[in-house]
Amino acid sequence: MARPWIEFIQSQRLPWQSEDFGGLRPGLQAKRLSADSASGACSLLVRYPAGFRADGGALTADDEFLVLDGALRIGGRDYGPMAYAHLPGGYRSGEWSSPEGAIVLEFLSEWPRAANGNARPDEERLVEHCDTFQVPYTGNFHPEFPPGAGRKMLYQDPQTRDTTWILGTMPMRWAERSEVHPTVEEMYLISGEVHGNRGVMRPGAYFWRPPAKPHGPYGTRTGNLYLFRTKGGHLSTNYVPPERDFRWWPDYDPVLPPEFEPYRGEAPDGPSCW
Repeated sequence: MARPWIEFIQSQRLPWQSEDFGGLRPGLQAKRLSADSASGACSLLVRYPAGFRADGGALTADDEFLVLDGALRIGGRDYGPMAYAHLPGGYRSGEWSSPEGAIVLEFLSEWPRAANGNARPDEERLVEHCDTFQVPYTGNFHPEFPPGAGRKMLYQDPQTRDTTWILGTMPMRWAERSEVHPTVEEMYLISGEVHGNRGVMRPGAYFWRPPAKPHGPYGTRTGNLYLFRTKGGHLSTNYVPPERDFRWWPDYDPVLPPEFEPYRGEAPDGPSCW
């Protein structure tokens, strides 16, 4: 994969840029969290302005998204806060609108452009609408995973086994070992704080971690809510001794590509996590 290692950036520090999704959704603004220089696949924080309306033709890209704030209306269906969907390339959704505006976390499998009229979606990979509040938490997903967390499974690709889930953890929880995964692991912190080997992540923190990079251990005073994704298959974990023991309030020590260096820093003061 041609994406750089990013661990971690606070999305509040990134600039908003104009975007139109191949002319299909004019008038958007987006923060590019990460992108693949070869395929154009990207992870974006997208701002739909109040009064947004677009015809909603099909994209060539898979469009996976989670509404963080506000609401979208797509093909007559409402997507409020924490609504999720996975719309495969070629999916024709009908009109998109946002009367009051919305902030949406979107993941595209290639840079968005309009699909031709013969494009057909893979129905097996379609999640048209998911209210994540209604998805039950599951536990015991790894026998060595420290207790005090639950997972809401949102999507698993039937072909690649790439997986998307929400992880919720309890306050005053920490671990003592690091983790290593054979897949890419991608994360956006929705709420709470996380103390780890690269600093203190706050809402709006984002990372894209290549395979086989040891990370952690982590802890949280507040509890937290994350969105996680894997690329390159289903997540598996190997627990290893840490390079440094866990401690509260570690210094910010990120891994960033050169283009992100101007935006280095901890979360700015203020209520917004975008």
